[in-house]
Amino acid sequence: MPAPGPTIADIARAAEVSTATVSHALNGTGRLGEGTRRRVRDTAAALGYGVHRGPRTRTLGLAVTTYADSAWDYAGIAYYSRLLLAATSAAHAHGYALTTLPADRGAEPLWHTLAVDGMLLLDSPQRDPVLRALRARGLPVVFDGRPADPRPGDVWVDNDHAATTREVLDHLAASGARRIALHAGFGEEHYTGAVTSAYGHWCAERGQPALVVPFHPADEGGHAFDAAFTAPGATRPDAVYSLYDPGARQVLAAAARHGLRTPGDLLLVCVSEDPRYAAQEPPVTTVTLDPERTAVTAVSALVEMVESGHAEPPGQRTVPAGLRVRASSSPPGMY
Repeated sequence: MPAPGPTIADIARAAEVSTATVSHALNGTGRLGEGTRRRVRDTAAALGYGVHRGPRTRTLGLAVTTYADSAWDYAGIAYYSRLLLAATSAAHAHGYALTTLPADRGAEPLWHTLAVDGMLLLDSPQRDPVLRALRARGLPVVFDGRPADPRPGDVWVDNDHAATTREVLDHLAASGARRIALHAGFGEEHYTGAVTSAYGHWCAERGQPALVVPFHPADEGGHAFDAAFTAPGATRPDAVYSLYDPGARQVLAAAARHGLRTPGDLLLVCVSEDPRYAAQEPPVTTVTLDPERTAVTAVSALVEMVESGHAEPPGQRTVPAGLRVRASSSPPGMY
């Protein structure tokens, strides 16, 4: 018979609070200070409260933990929706169910009690409280994207963002771009940092000033580009590399408002899995991160960790990205 887990009374003694305070903290109720609520939850996680101690559930969990201060619909983004579908199929092929978790941490008590055998975390940011809770429970975790502070034995699936960034920038330069802006800077996950760093190095090697235009998902009109697109002469960017799915639509909206033609005045590449970019005018050059292959690789590694206690080899499993060249990043007349 499995050993019983810790009770609310055990957590209360360890955290030096009342059982009522523990109940409120774990259920997200009551008028508790955030420090007290966090301390109780951390204590519960450290004691293994909610850990499934019986036979395996044959269930895997999946969560996107970046941008977790809001209940955003990551399933509405093409990359995540395609990865979710592929991950579900891969889990079923291994004989496991797949549970998809909400984005916001308002459901934080869930991470301490969720009955799963392992978790796939997408875009885990720095100081990720979800990861901290899962590690405290001893649950196997595989990452989509390099974790901020990897430990020995950690496994993550990712693209070579430095190589992909250089490929994109070299392509734009070969198409005639002389002043390339990066549309980035939203979030603390490894992807954003890796691409921004590679962009900075590429610009420095060529003696070109870097120009990072901040992205925000609500900036549908691309107003973040207003200053850049009205800059004089050679200081105005003639190409943009956008890192996020809606970014190209924002850039095109800003370009139209300022009378800039694409590709005549402005070349454009966007990281996106959205098929609509291929069908619009002009067709937009995209970078695919291959979410289907990423999902299959990550789920296979997670099942290996669940069933054997580790996955070999640890570290990164690299999935190649792909540049799909279309009219928006090509010299006029080529397409």
